[in-house]
Amino acid sequence: MSWWQQARCQVTAWKAARASWKADMERFRAAQKAARKNGQTPEHPGPPPTGFALLPWLLMGLGSFSNLFQGKTPNPWIGAVGLLAFNSLYIYVTFRAFDREKREATSTRVALLLMGLLTTGLALGYGGSWLLFFPLLGLATGATLRGPWLGRTGILLAAFAGTVSGFRDGWDAVNIAYGTFLSSMVTAAILGLSEAVRELRAAREELARRAVAEERLRFSRDLHDLLGHTLSVIVVKSEAARRLAPRDMDAALSQINDIESVGRQALTEIREAVTGYREGSLATELTRARSALSAASVEPVVRQSGTPLAPQTEALLGWVVREAVTNVVRHSDASRCEITVESGAERALLTVTDNGTGAVAAEPREGTGGTGLKGLTERLATAGGSLRAGPSPRGGFTVTAELPTEPAELSVAGAATAPRAS
Repeated sequence: MSWWQQARCQVTAWKAARASWKADMERFRAAQKAARKNGQTPEHPGPPPTGFALLPWLLMGLGSFSNLFQGKTPNPWIGAVGLLAFNSLYIYVTFRAFDREKREATSTRVALLLMGLLTTGLALGYGGSWLLFFPLLGLATGATLRGPWLGRTGILLAAFAGTVSGFRDGWDAVNIAYGTFLSSMVTAAILGLSEAVRELRAAREELARRAVAEERLRFSRDLHDLLGHTLSVIVVKSEAARRLAPRDMDAALSQINDIESVGRQALTEIREAVTGYREGSLATELTRARSALSAASVEPVVRQSGTPLAPQTEALLGWVVREAVTNVVRHSDASRCEITVESGAERALLTVTDNGTGAVAAEPREGTGGTGLKGLTERLATAGGSLRAGPSPRGGFTVTAELPTEPAELSVAGAATAPRAS
């Protein structure tokens, strides 16, 4: 096989690898689109990694290719076939190393073993630049093997590479052995850490999604318990009043009076339920914030200093904490959230800062209508305070609330009916 034919085979192999990568990307985009359409968390939070990240290392074999091209290699046909086979096996193994099932398949292990045998044969037969195939073998080994056997395998492979290289080139074998061991260990560490980070990120998103879903389910269940029976009674009595009105107005009015009574009772129960949801001090909300952030794998940092606050001020600041922390869990994709409460003689300042996506998540955090941060802004303004929310200059998102320490007139009902966290 001439060098031109070998080059064409290499180009063909690269084209096949690129086609495989394009197919993987298309499947990834389709899966992401389907997951978002169904309201689910995508299985993979980022683009799928591929063997293209490991292909540039094949440039280490340019020395061997140069020797073949210049006619410095004895039996060039054997060298060309060996070079082509090694590159093909390397591409096959590394592209399968990023999928756990394919990585652990018997065919991948057999291909890795064939790489080892081929590398040994080329190193013993030619030496020189052909010995650099051992670090490439170590790289493929580190990408494929994970777990407790990796360390032993890496040491044995490095020792074997050093022995073969010493037989061919003497003391230069130390560099080959060190490069083989380093390439296998570093590759395994980087790819293993990358895979762990992706799994942890997916788990964090799933936890946040479940927390929001459970809260919505709890609220809907309580509303059903409160209103299901009451609304059924109102519907039945309304139908009775409609039927009685043409022939017995007094009986119809009696049914209407019952409807009014049931409605007032339902309104009282709803107010009590909403107050139960919304009452609580700032200290209680800070404790809940720590729990919610920790459950979503967000590091909570809470600082509180200064003089005690009035109960009404605490109630409003507590709802700012709940709203801001809920948005951090749902929208920010942050790993750290800092909550700072500073109270002086006249003013109290609350700051909630995260290191998430900042401006990207700013729009959904604003809230709409009378809920969310917009509703809180109006209520704090009524109490003589202010609320600011927006991206931080250093990245992330910041919510800042300022209120009088002891407001002269602050409606308790206003704090009790603060908007539910969006």
